[in-house]
Amino acid sequence: MTKSENTPIGNKSDSNEAAGAVTRPNQIQSSDLFADRQEVEILHAGETYRLRKTRTGKLILTK
Repeated sequence: MTKSENTPIGNKSDSNEAAGAVTRPNQIQSSDLFADRQEVEILHAGETYRLRKTRTGKLILTK
């Protein structure tokens, strides 16, 4: 086994970073994002998006 094969996932070596290893995105709990609201606005690249919870607990993102 090479050093890179023996490296646990999540512990990147310098060679992995140079090779463009994929990292996991940050996670945000929806309960933290919404708090007691049903809808939040997200500003992205100068545009406003609305993220809304449905009655069945699904999420809808609209521009």
